[in-house]
Amino acid sequence: MCRRNQEICQIINRFRNKTCLMFIPSMFKFESEVEKIAFMKQYSFATIITTNNNVPLATQLPFVIAEREEKLILSGHFALANEQSKYIEENTSLVIFTEPHAYISPLHYDKRESVPTWDYIAVHAYGKAKIIINEDLKLKALEEMIMVYEQAYLEQWNSLSDKFKRGMIKGIVAFELEVSDLQGQKKLSQNKSEVERQRIIQQLEKSGSSIENDLANYIKKTI
Repeated sequence: MCRRNQEICQIINRFRNKTCLMFIPSMFKFESEVEKIAFMKQYSFATIITTNNNVPLATQLPFVIAEREEKLILSGHFALANEQSKYIEENTSLVIFTEPHAYISPLHYDKRESVPTWDYIAVHAYGKAKIIINEDLKLKALEEMIMVYEQAYLEQWNSLSDKFKRGMIKGIVAFELEVSDLQGQKKLSQNKSEVERQRIIQQLEKSGSSIENDLANYIKKTI
């Protein structure tokens, strides 16, 4: 894999031997950093948390995740009025990526003396951000986000006046966060038997929730 994507492997090496800030039981570890990055890209609407005077500030934002110059970069933007943007350059922020999750009933387990739990996947990215001041770079960041989330909108975007675009970017604070540490876990009932996991999968697949259906597919990969 490293031969196929040398840049990702160089990123991976930067995250090795980091202090574990997230509680991760050994059986719930991700198999690789590549897998974590792929998960972040798939579930890229995340929560960024920054502290100010020991008070946590949090905002939910869409992110663009990119591997660039041996670095993992998360880019996004706040509304200009969002106070959190004032503290992201001086403080380490935590960005939490999480999505497929579900309640797991003990009815699926062989042992009667069992308790309910919750299966989920989460990746935590840590790092300091740098605010983008240059207007041309802010426009470029917005266009990169359009390319990730709705390429079809790019034609309409390109037809908008430069005056409108410049006015719009005055209302945002764009930033790039260089990831200094990457943690993650997949709690997918790996501590249960294959038969028990099959029962869980069947229940999740019958659900009308696409999130629970997605979780079922992840659990299948553990069998």
